[in-house]
Amino acid sequence: MAAKKGSLSINSENIFPIIKKWLYSDHDIFVRELISNGCDAITKLKKLEMMGEYEAPLDYKARMNVIVSPEKKTMTFIDNGLGMTADEVEEYINQIAFSGATDFIEKYKDKANDDQIIGHFGLGFYSAFMVSDKVTIDTLSYQKDAKPVHWECDGGTEFTMDEGDRTEVGTTITLYLNEDSLEFANEYRAREVIKKYCSFMPTEIYLYTEKQFAEEQEALKAAAAAGEGSATAGTEEGAEGKAADDASWKEIDENGNEVKGEATEGAEGEKKAEKPKKEPENDTAPLWTRNPSECEKDDYLKFYRKVFNDYKEPLFWIHLNMDYPFNLKGILYFPKINMEYESIEGTIKLYNNQVFIADNIKEVIPEFLLLLKGVIDCPDLPLNVSRSALQNDGFVNKISDYITKKVADKLSGMCKTQKEDYEKYWDDISPFIKYGCLKDDKFCEKMNDYILFKNIDDIYMTLPECLETKPIDEDEEGEGAEGKAADSAEGAEGKAGEGGEAGSEDGAAADKADGADSEAADADEKKEKTIYYVTDMNQQSQYVNMFRKAKMDAVVLTHQIDLAFISQLESKNEGVKFKRIDEDFGDALKSKTSAKAAEELKAQEEELSKLFKKITKKENVNIKLEKLKNKDISSMITVSEESRRMQDMMRMYSMGAGMDGFGKEGQTLVLNANNKLVQYVLEHKDGENVNTICEQLYDLALLQHAPLEPEAMTKFVARTNKIMMLLAE
Repeated sequence: MAAKKGSLSINSENIFPIIKKWLYSDHDIFVRELISNGCDAITKLKKLEMMGEYEAPLDYKARMNVIVSPEKKTMTFIDNGLGMTADEVEEYINQIAFSGATDFIEKYKDKANDDQIIGHFGLGFYSAFMVSDKVTIDTLSYQKDAKPVHWECDGGTEFTMDEGDRTEVGTTITLYLNEDSLEFANEYRAREVIKKYCSFMPTEIYLYTEKQFAEEQEALKAAAAAGEGSATAGTEEGAEGKAADDASWKEIDENGNEVKGEATEGAEGEKKAEKPKKEPENDTAPLWTRNPSECEKDDYLKFYRKVFNDYKEPLFWIHLNMDYPFNLKGILYFPKINMEYESIEGTIKLYNNQVFIADNIKEVIPEFLLLLKGVIDCPDLPLNVSRSALQNDGFVNKISDYITKKVADKLSGMCKTQKEDYEKYWDDISPFIKYGCLKDDKFCEKMNDYILFKNIDDIYMTLPECLETKPIDEDEEGEGAEGKAADSAEGAEGKAGEGGEAGSEDGAAADKADGADSEAADADEKKEKTIYYVTDMNQQSQYVNMFRKAKMDAVVLTHQIDLAFISQLESKNEGVKFKRIDEDFGDALKSKTSAKAAEELKAQEEELSKLFKKITKKENVNIKLEKLKNKDISSMITVSEESRRMQDMMRMYSMGAGMDGFGKEGQTLVLNANNKLVQYVLEHKDGENVNTICEQLYDLALLQHAPLEPEAMTKFVARTNKIMMLLAE
């Protein structure tokens, strides 16, 4: 076969059905596309005026009219923009994917920028054929001596184009809706779609039924004839604003009833009907386009209620306003969430030049920020051809990183300068911040020192504050010669250190003192790295009371996300360890003992271990004998942090099989050698009631840790009744 070179050809008969059926996922999006085209036509006319290439009438008022007619099954879009000549219709309409907006920007690139030019691809117009059997265009260009053009197409690839009869500059597009799309000829359905996509477009949009529009036109003509008003903007559409306000007309409410204006008395004493002013369907200057310094609190609250239909006041908000290296504006609200009864999923609306694109696009909005509510407008977004999704590139990642940084800056700044408000909001925003730390390392790094923890006394502390050295009390009473003997060596070292600091001339003594200080500092730092936490203040109240009595602190972590969150903090903060309050009893909770006393405790521990395993019939139970400072405590359960976290993780992922057995491997029954009941067991191992006491001590310890199993609870209640009967006797 001979080599051949050529260019690819695209047959419109093949591509047009694809555009009609598969270009857009939502059929109602044609409203957005056609109104966007009208807004572009108006924006381009304004830019031409700024460049001195067009002179608009003094009373020109830019507007888009949308007219629905259920009777005729039509939907009409009218703009008073720059219009088109026959050559432009041939170029921009008859040629698929030839963008008039892009062509305009290229033509005037040295005189005007592309601000608020919406179109890019030259395909939006063809979305009309998704819902129409026939589409017509009537247009008149702003150019001198231009002739009107009429164009129509029945949905195939053939069209007819001829000279039209339009007399005013601008464009009218009429859609003859197919049977499956007649819903769009309904006024309320049309308003719903306009509100969805066009609520903040930069040109005023007015919606009429055909009857309302005809009445307004009649009023316009009557007003002009009576000399009470004149046509504005040199266009039929532009004249509607002022003349319609001066004339009497009818407005239909949502129930189909006529809205009557109030009567006012004229200069001649006659009653004159004053119609309610026709309001646009959109807000052309949304709050996010304004400078944050110009916005008041009420403005933010009003905007929040309007956009999200949420009448609960948000906690606070962040106003984004960036021009370089990319253009991005928006407002992010932190809503007040009822975690128990409400979903914590938020809504962040993405706009491009004030045109709605989609909700919660994850390429731009970091996943953890989707818990918030807000709007973001970025004209620089690399949209796909249907303007409903993004092209995935590095630029999108930069936008996402910027949004994350601004949120972290707002939160950290609030913690520094508005600590009281920050603490007040913390319980509501903590799930979002913790989730953000898990999902985004950069966010976690920025927020590390501004994460709050509520302690057991309801005081909020940052992570650095939690790591500060806490004073630890000495024994409430001397523990006898053993305790004093245990302290003697440490006391001697302390005196030696003091002597060195006092100015001893002996170098060796000074070095020794410095070494002791260094070791003490290292020990203190190691102690500071441990943070104790509570997951249930009621269930773990006995442990909490022990900590309070020992002047120790712990933080309260009650959310499911906390397990993963503290693991994340441990990985990001070297040496920091989180331990649950029942993980072990540190030195601060124990009485000091000498080496000899420790050996005796070890021997007694072995005896008690055999006794308890025999009585409770639990061979895998670990027994530990400690001298706790609080003599009122007889027995408690401790669980190793590693075992508990694994158990919690298995529970979280519903891996119930074998979970109980695994968790019990890390359990230890701690008996207090300073408690009289434990001492009684040690002294009367073969006593009459020792079995009952041992079983009760074990169950009491379990109860302080977690609820008893049904069978164990039944035995515990029966045993308790038996003990009370013995006391009564």
